Amino acid sequence: MKLADLLPMVKQEIEIAGLTADSRAVREGYLFAALPGSKEDGSKFIADALYHGAVAVLAKTGTPPAADVPVITDDNPRRAFALACAAFYGQQPGCIAAVTGTSGKTSTVSFAQQLWHLSGTKNCASLGTLGLRGPGMMKTGALTTPSAEKLMAELADLAAAGITHLAMEASSHGLDQYRLDGVRVSIAAYTNLSRDHLDYHADMDDYFAAKSRLFTDLLNPGGVAVIASDDAYVPRLIDICQAKKIKTLTVGKNARDIILKSRVAMPEGQQIDLEVMGTPYHLTLPLVGEFQVMNVLVALGIVIASGVDPARVVPMIQSLRGVPGRLQLVPGHPRGAAVYVDYAHKPAAVESVLTTLRPHTRGKLYCVIGCGGDRDPGKRPIMGKIASELADMTIITDDNPRTEHAEKIRAAMMSGISQTQKAKDIPGRREAIIWAVTALEAGDVLVIAGKGHEQGQIVGETVLPFDDVTEAKQAMENTKG
Repeated sequence: MKLADLLPMVKQEIEIAGLTADSRAVREGYLFAALPGSKEDGSKFIADALYHGAVAVLAKTGTPPAADVPVITDDNPRRAFALACAAFYGQQPGCIAAVTGTSGKTSTVSFAQQLWHLSGTKNCASLGTLGLRGPGMMKTGALTTPSAEKLMAELADLAAAGITHLAMEASSHGLDQYRLDGVRVSIAAYTNLSRDHLDYHADMDDYFAAKSRLFTDLLNPGGVAVIASDDAYVPRLIDICQAKKIKTLTVGKNARDIILKSRVAMPEGQQIDLEVMGTPYHLTLPLVGEFQVMNVLVALGIVIASGVDPARVVPMIQSLRGVPGRLQLVPGHPRGAAVYVDYAHKPAAVESVLTTLRPHTRGKLYCVIGCGGDRDPGKRPIMGKIASELADMTIITDDNPRTEHAEKIRAAMMSGISQTQKAKDIPGRREAIIWAVTALEAGDVLVIAGKGHEQGQIVGETVLPFDDVTEAKQAMENTKG
């Protein structure tokens, strides 16, 4: 492909064999994107990219020219690179739904993929934190939103494999860094917004602005916005959509299109009454928690917005399967207690999980929880406070300490817990899980929060094998003995 086909601002007819923002991945004939980063400026690696065969460079305005190859500069090289990647890889699934929000993205894209499949749209997939899921496809992923070149290559591969419908996560980092620009978004969905990533975003307004780019900048003309209506930021988002003349479909208790009329918790899930486009439905959902209902409703909105008949898809929510690490039940406690593993690692998510499990708890509600190192320190006492106020016993332990001292993180969490609350500080996540599982009696409920589906624990810069579900099962076996 010619350079002029990738970057319309240039006229050079140079043949481009590939493109990357990683100088280590440059091969002969590549376009190298020297992108500015939070830790390193890509312009420092231009010489290395040229040594490995780069024939053109994309960089920020003001970057000096190179001796032998064109250096194309742009005020927003990240966006220019994402659009170049989209042009280079070309194909994408015809219907792409992108889901943004603080919590619920992973479950929502999984539920949308399941509902498409259950209602007859077989060539469908989901992409995000859990990786790629689709017919005959299973690939784990490390980032909610991959780099632009990896994302566009993945979309092209999906289209070539016959995937027509894709539900994908859209993180605030990915949106803010223009990694999704070039994705042809047919449906933009919003779940909620609460405190998170304030080590990256300046404040909540900046965080919301990053999320709203999905609607203002990425959604195709004629696309549909699916919005969970029960959120403080929704009026601002609705105003944005109205100003852009975007068609909206709202879901939730205070919604216009898909309305949650009532919800009753049961041991095996919950009964819900819905009104969908004016038609009432009484259904049994095999998942626990109101927040899971909201995720299901956003997914339902996505599938309906894609053109599936509501009468066909609505009954299918009774056949949904839960997402690994999202209120995942770990069966087998010898005394009849219930143990759940959940990814909740943000204040609002922890509050939601504990509030969700309280109606299912006949005895005491336990919570094992920690906070990640090298991340927003302001939320640590908040997390400790929320957990201790909503659980009967809170066990503060290690999450992914990364390069911080684990005891410092635990101490910050403990500082938010009053002396009247029952809490223990147990170093070592395995030891904390063993203590909690051993303490459980019949009717008690334990949630091990923070890591969910993750298969490792980051200590320093090393990822050690660790899985909360496996640890809980092993602790139960030891309790039997």
